[in-house]
Amino acid sequence: MHSGGVRRAVTATAVLASFLTALSACGGAGNGGAGQAAGRAARTQAATAAPTRVPGVGDRLQRRIPSASRQVVAVYGDGKDSADSTVVLYTKHGSTWQRERGWTGHNGKKGWTTDHREDDDRSPVGVFTLSDAGGVLPDPGSRLPYTRSAGFAAPRWWAESHWHDFDYVIAIDYNRVKGTPPNDQTRPEGEEKGGGIWLHMDHGSGTSACVSVPERAMRYLLRTLDPRQRPVVVMGDRADLAA
Repeated sequence: MHSGGVRRAVTATAVLASFLTALSACGGAGNGGAGQAAGRAARTQAATAAPTRVPGVGDRLQRRIPSASRQVVAVYGDGKDSADSTVVLYTKHGSTWQRERGWTGHNGKKGWTTDHREDDDRSPVGVFTLSDAGGVLPDPGSRLPYTRSAGFAAPRWWAESHWHDFDYVIAIDYNRVKGTPPNDQTRPEGEEKGGGIWLHMDHGSGTSACVSVPERAMRYLLRTLDPRQRPVVVMGDRADLAA
């Protein structure tokens, strides 16, 4: 829970505690057990309350999440130079964010960067929309526009462990044109800024810049991410995310 939520929870608990103290003074020792039980219930409720911000995301990136977005894929990198990450889907209900599913995953093999460049083997830190999907395999029921094409297939000169990386992909809208297939090569900000950054299937180690998750996660995300909910990915190492 972020600091604002903690302050509200502490304030609410303090008010309740003061109220219970007053009741105890008026009612005598006979109300002590009930008062303690109510106090414990209030503390439990405060501790488990759903967050009103995406957990682990500080003001800088939180402000970049569109107000209309009600689905966030949060990618928590283990460290600035680490290829390991945790991927969590949150959905917004009213004013609070609820954790739906989480998976282990991978990001760029050299970690993260706030200034991504072509072939730097680091994933870009930031908030990006999720607009288009596709892959080698048939559409599993994607809510995002889905393009099936053999053109997604990984080259067979790659290690066999990578051959199924792009069976399912979701384009991360970094330096690309929304509304086009994920493998469209148009780079609005220039080739030096890189591109072709996707959510795709995991092969057990770091990527060139993409974020990878298990096949079950890709199928779930494809069936769950809804253009009407304005889905975005918030990604980076934990320190950068929290800044």
